[in-house]
Amino acid sequence: MAANAQRKLVYVSRVVPGSMHDFTLLKKLLSSDKAWFEGLKMRVDSGFQGCGKTYRCGKLFLPTKKSKNRPLTKNYKFRNTQQARKRVMVEHSLGGLKRYHILADRLRMRNLDQFDVALEVCAGLWNFCLTH
Repeated sequence: MAANAQRKLVYVSRVVPGSMHDFTLLKKLLSSDKAWFEGLKMRVDSGFQGCGKTYRCGKLFLPTKKSKNRPLTKNYKFRNTQQARKRVMVEHSLGGLKRYHILADRLRMRNLDQFDVALEVCAGLWNFCLTH
């Protein structure tokens, strides 16, 4: 899923198993040879480590991860906090979808195509609620 600064959902991908990592899904959906994110600001979470090397981005905001032998300095912690405060709008969009219980409850559908359609309808309802 992708959202803009106004919490509006601008992209909803097809449903995939929860065990698939976010960056693996991105590489599977969008090939790295095209300029998908050129000129865009991307605020991603730590699950997208390596995104800046794989894709050309206008500006990439990626939190710094600590390692076992190197804890984060106060400067890095402050920077991560500032990035999280801007990225929280995307999390609010996901929370807006959970309002319709499509993501919050256990999936009991056999046909994932129908679930994709229902998810798109819920995303449209969320966007409608934001504008009205």
